[in-house]
Amino acid sequence: MNRQSVAEPTAENAPTVETQHLVADVLAAIDALAPVLEEETALVRAGRLAEAAALQPRKAELAASYLTAGRRLRNDAARRGAPAPAALAAARERHDALRALLQMNMTVIATAHAVAEGLIRGAVAEASRRKAPSTYGAAGRPREAPARSAQPVVFNRNC
Repeated sequence: MNRQSVAEPTAENAPTVETQHLVADVLAAIDALAPVLEEETALVRAGRLAEAAALQPRKAELAASYLTAGRRLRNDAARRGAPAPAALAAARERHDALRALLQMNMTVIATAHAVAEGLIRGAVAEASRRKAPSTYGAAGRPREAPARSAQPVVFNRNC
């Protein structure tokens, strides 16, 4: 969308009833999505990953609703030839707030992912080290474990 600074709405760029409804749809989608993102972020920070994962279907549904509403609003502006700056100001402001919330959510999830990956890699390295034979070579130094001694590690999630 082109951002225009217009002091007074003209007949060409005044928001139509349809545009106002589309903006209301975008704002409603943001209002529904933001609390889910906040809850997911709080759950991941608290380490309650199973509960956070349970929010994913609802989050995906609300995100799709938000994207659909945004596309419809963008198509309306393109069809009319010019966006209605006054009508879009609230949507832009709320979109920016949602973007900041989404950035925080993604950072928390990426951090949790990195921690989990580090834990798993550490467990695999420890398990491999324990299974490797501890023998000495001719020079009296410990031998490197052959690559074939590495075995897959299986985790039981039911414990």
